[in-house]
Amino acid sequence: METLRERKKQRTREALLRVAIESFTTRGYDRTTVDEIADAVGVSQRTFFRYFAGKEDAALALHEMTVTHFVDAVRARPAHEPPLEALRQAVLEGWDTLHEVVESVVPVARFLALYRVIESTPVLLAAHLRRSAEVEEVLTRVLAEREGLDPRTDPRPMLLVAVFSGVMRVTERQWLTDGEFSLEAMRALTVSHLELLGPALTGNWSSYLKT
Repeated sequence: METLRERKKQRTREALLRVAIESFTTRGYDRTTVDEIADAVGVSQRTFFRYFAGKEDAALALHEMTVTHFVDAVRARPAHEPPLEALRQAVLEGWDTLHEVVESVVPVARFLALYRVIESTPVLLAAHLRRSAEVEEVLTRVLAEREGLDPRTDPRPMLLVAVFSGVMRVTERQWLTDGEFSLEAMRALTVSHLELLGPALTGNWSSYLKT
């Protein structure tokens, strides 16, 4: 059972994260300081660093929570599902249950706005891509375990994760530049792009586009 001290620490972390995200999305990442975040919550800078390594860590923390949720969803998919279908269903489940992960900290709309901050801030984008590569390694191991494969000798899990991650990155970038900036639009793009994956990899593009 969670203790009172643990609950208090969790509330402090969520308060720091909430203030940080609100400031990053309204004032800008570079214009926000650790001192301002800590002051707004009524704690010291030292307390902030007990929870986060720095601003970058705070900016990406909520995204890390959603990634963990996604990886757990992949692990929980039925064993009979083909690997790509397991990834597809897990990512759609992630979008459908996003509010369950983020709304204890910020509204979903605020979390989505943070994507634009990450994309437009070089240091955050670099960190985001670096962490995404680390997630790919985790997913490779998860898929290999599901299929009873050794990823060191069988490249299929790594290849599938690389392709899937590429689709998601393209989806994310198109979503950020399209006019409709909503969760529903992101989910619809995810479905559309994953459905195009098979024809894009194995089909004749000219004949496919004419159908």
